[in-house]
Amino acid sequence: MPGFVQFLHDLLPIKKDPKVLVTNLRFGTIPVRLFQPKAASPRLHRGIIFFHGGGAMFGSLDCYHSLCSFLARETDSVLLSVGYRKLPDYHFPVASYDCLNASIHFLKTLETYGVDPFRVVLCGESIGGGAVANVIQALVGRQDLPQIRAQVLIYPIVQVINFQLPSVRQNQNIPFLNRDFMMTCVCKYLSIDLSWKDAMLKGTCISEDAWEKYRKWLSSDNIPKRFRSKDHEPEFPGPFNEAAYLETKHTLDVGNSPLIADDEVIARLPEAFVVSCEGDTLRDDALLYKKRLEDHGIPVTWYHVEDGFHGCIIFFDKKLFSFPCSKNIMNAIVRYIKDI
Repeated sequence: MPGFVQFLHDLLPIKKDPKVLVTNLRFGTIPVRLFQPKAASPRLHRGIIFFHGGGAMFGSLDCYHSLCSFLARETDSVLLSVGYRKLPDYHFPVASYDCLNASIHFLKTLETYGVDPFRVVLCGESIGGGAVANVIQALVGRQDLPQIRAQVLIYPIVQVINFQLPSVRQNQNIPFLNRDFMMTCVCKYLSIDLSWKDAMLKGTCISEDAWEKYRKWLSSDNIPKRFRSKDHEPEFPGPFNEAAYLETKHTLDVGNSPLIADDEVIARLPEAFVVSCEGDTLRDDALLYKKRLEDHGIPVTWYHVEDGFHGCIIFFDKKLFSFPCSKNIMNAIVRYIKDI
């Protein structure tokens, strides 16, 4: 279904906004697209670095063109959209490295684009939200670069360890990102054979020691009670399978699961705006990330959408195909960024 939606989306012409100057660039080998408001500003513009979604399978600069143009215009910001490399030709960690390297290049050249170095925001959707978490952690402590002012994560994926969270079970058959398609995306991106999907779902690839170390951040116990099902929760993790562990152990890499970064790193992150959707397999990833930040006293603005679903913001300007939740999320993001 996501592939079909992108096929239909790509048939539509890209809308040109007369109020936004759009420039296609390359930062080394990475294609990027710059969106600059044409209206004169009495001060330096805010900066936004945007990472699109699509499960590392779909999504593109064109697919998210209207969304980025809207954000740039409505927040009066210079926005950089990063066209990171993805499947089928590129696997982990290429997308993360592309996002990081493009961000570093942009941060080093803010003056060129008239961007205020004290008002740069990282923003991403789905896997792009995970990229925000990865990049912002990698930039912690960099004295040679401007510090990121805020992070905006739109229904992000921030861990690939616990696939028995309530939202995964409750929304396992929901359109756009059902459980099976989510697991396929994860396995493809991480170069894990699909035969290990069941082991990953049941957690049999996680050792007792690893779970003891990370359960304080990954357990369903961290999810507010109102989001938990009254049904019996399966035992997690399942009986340990060493073969499964050896094939999937890189899921425990912080580059794949930024939620499990050390406390010293999390404590130095900037304020956040976190979007979660009720009808989303990744809803609880957003809730766990929110809690992890709040436990360290980091200000979090949480925007939960009861009628939302994964990928909904891509429809925000599609008229007959748009949804109220799509517009509501976009407007909430705009309000938040304008206060930066």
